Amino acid sequence: MNFNLKNKYALVCGSTSGIGKATAILLAEEGAQLTLVARNEDKLKHVCSELPNPERHAYIVADFSNPTDLKQKLETFIKKQHSFHILVNNTGGPKAGPVFSATLDAFELGFTQHLKCNHILAQTVVPFMKAEEFGRIINIISTSVKQPLDGLGVSNTIRGAVANWSKTLSNELAAFGITVNNVLPGATETNRLFDIIKDSANKTEQTEATVTNNLKATIPANRFAKPEEIANAIAFLASEQAAYINGINLPVDGGRTKSL
Repeated sequence: MNFNLKNKYALVCGSTSGIGKATAILLAEEGAQLTLVARNEDKLKHVCSELPNPERHAYIVADFSNPTDLKQKLETFIKKQHSFHILVNNTGGPKAGPVFSATLDAFELGFTQHLKCNHILAQTVVPFMKAEEFGRIINIISTSVKQPLDGLGVSNTIRGAVANWSKTLSNELAAFGITVNNVLPGATETNRLFDIIKDSANKTEQTEATVTNNLKATIPANRFAKPEEIANAIAFLASEQAAYINGINLPVDGGRTKSL
């Protein structure tokens, strides 16, 4: 792969594990200078040490349940160092469960962690993107924006809000050389998927192996994605080659989503 992201600054959220970590590694391999964002400083340090030329990269410790603190820390970083050409919005999904029994607090937390924080991050980095006449905002959401997933009521709701925010933003920023796109991962080998499988097994009194096999049977590829496969799509959308792709939802799901 040769996306040539040299001289590009990239901010990758939720980058200590799963899709976020795989994305950070790939963007760094393609030449970008990374700033990682997550809650756990020890894990951030560890991922930084795994990146090519680790001395080039940095991190911000922030919790997406506190958007005001996130904004302050990002603004401080930018004043001291630099802003960003590439923003990858990615954070852990809302807790699983039926939508009818969800609490108002669950909706509020999901809205804060996903839409509010995405919005703050975009507002903070877009002025630099406009000045550079290059920007890539990539939101990691879910195939539930096309086909709601059973047992993920709050997630289905919040992801839909983020998708429509993203589409609206893409129209407003396109004239400045900035694209805004969504990557919709299907079932991917991350801790979140394994937690969902475990929870489903407990609730249905099945083995985790049975739940896993049943889930794979709904995917034409008959397997789960690897985080690196989602990262490949993200890196492409972050590149110059994707300059005319804007305002889309890109499923990376092995064909599971039944709609086009």
